[in-house]
Amino acid sequence: MVSVRVKICGLSTGDTLAAALDAGADLVGFVHFPASPRHLGWAEARALAAAVRGRAERVVLLVDPDDATVAAALESVAPDLIQLHGRESPERVAAIRAMSGRPVMKALGIAEAADLARVADYAAADRLLLDAKPPRGAALPGGNGLAFDWSLLAGRPLPRGWMLSGGLRPGTVAEALARTGATAVDVSSGVETVPGAKDPALIAAFVAAVRAGAALGEAAGGLASAPRGV
Repeated sequence: MVSVRVKICGLSTGDTLAAALDAGADLVGFVHFPASPRHLGWAEARALAAAVRGRAERVVLLVDPDDATVAAALESVAPDLIQLHGRESPERVAAIRAMSGRPVMKALGIAEAADLARVADYAAADRLLLDAKPPRGAALPGGNGLAFDWSLLAGRPLPRGWMLSGGLRPGTVAEALARTGATAVDVSSGVETVPGAKDPALIAAFVAAVRAGAALGEAAGGLASAPRGV
């Protein structure tokens, strides 16, 4: 069976972290970005990360971090993966990967076909996360509850391990899997009742929908044109 990895991002309470782990999330994300309603200070992040106890991969999301912030993230979260969700250049991605000694996932905002041209520039990243480009003037680089046009991915070669994000919800993720062939998905606002407030029931429903959608895709033989990664 094709395994689709699930990341629940922006977790900020013990009960919602427990819901994500109990549902079988493969990755759990902690946001350190003061402008975000999902922001965690380092003490809060440390406590939540410790509770994961090897049940999932720990991801810390940073936005244009300086070296001191990266060092604090390593000390507090001990992440398995660093997610960069700002305007980090390919050179900065490579530098953070080298200084941290951890895999790095770079988020790229997608709104039109031209945005996918940047994929090749980020060969230094261990993974790419394709997210909806935020609208002009938006305060947040992600977590805005928007989806991009998935048809932009049709027939395009994408690096192995790429992850789909942007506007995914329990009711839409199966369609997203079928149309894009993604083997990893990320959700934040799609399992919230209000920005920053995760809902345990929605988390469980999202993970269940991913598993069901993956099983359905396997039974159907997948999509020949889907960019599953090269």
